[in-house]
Amino acid sequence: MKINISRQSIYLLALSISLLVFVLLFSFLVLIPKGKEYREQRSLLNKDRMEFRRYQEFSDSTFDKLKQLQSDNVHIITAFDKSFNSERFEKQHNPYFTTLKLSKKEALENEDEFTVYEVNTTSSINSPQSFYEFLDAVNKGDWIIGINFPINFKRDHELITSSFTMKVYNTQKISAK
Repeated sequence: MKINISRQSIYLLALSISLLVFVLLFSFLVLIPKGKEYREQRSLLNKDRMEFRRYQEFSDSTFDKLKQLQSDNVHIITAFDKSFNSERFEKQHNPYFTTLKLSKKEALENEDEFTVYEVNTTSSINSPQSFYEFLDAVNKGDWIIGINFPINFKRDHELITSSFTMKVYNTQKISAK
């Protein structure tokens, strides 16, 4: 019995066996060890993605809260940037008083990031109700003002004379060089 195999078939069989050996060696020596490393790296990547998503959600929620607070308090934020004008203050709040006089503003030591001025005020009012309306107007005014206690009231016939001090807060302007 004679086996008749052509030379091309032998070359093709030898080439196929050598490719099979190469694929098996490549898979056992390279792919399988790298596959384990790949799975470890993929699990680390998934953990990092999850942590990134958590930080991103925190950042987004904090940013939303910041924007909400900025929109709710835009009047207060702009009030810090305005410089105090005593003449304008007297014009705005004169309707609450019979007379309103502000003494010179004196700069106090700076508190943190704010410039603080102390203003002494003397006024005459018809009733305590107008003083409370004045306090409401100061809260809604153009500046950040703190009314300091004690507030001294003295009755003088039909008028009530009051004297108190106010602290006016402004943000410090930091010059960029």
